[in-house]
Amino acid sequence: MKDEMKSEYDFTRGVRGKFYRPGAKLHLPVYLGEQLQNDLSAAAERKGTSLNELVNDLLNKEVAHAKPEGIR
Repeated sequence: MKDEMKSEYDFTRGVRGKFYRPGAKLHLPVYLGEQLQNDLSAAAERKGTSLNELVNDLLNKEVAHAKPEGIR
């Protein structure tokens, strides 16, 4: 099969850290279910905010609520 991995790979010409960027931030894509996205988009519109801000606010509240007392 064409997509199978080889048993060995030659990295002799490889460059360590070629794509490493100190301080780079990783932005993870998050995919919402269609109905949830529709509901949250409507809620954001009613509140006059963006979907991104609404979801971040909701997640921040949930994470703060889920942490044991005294941990911040």
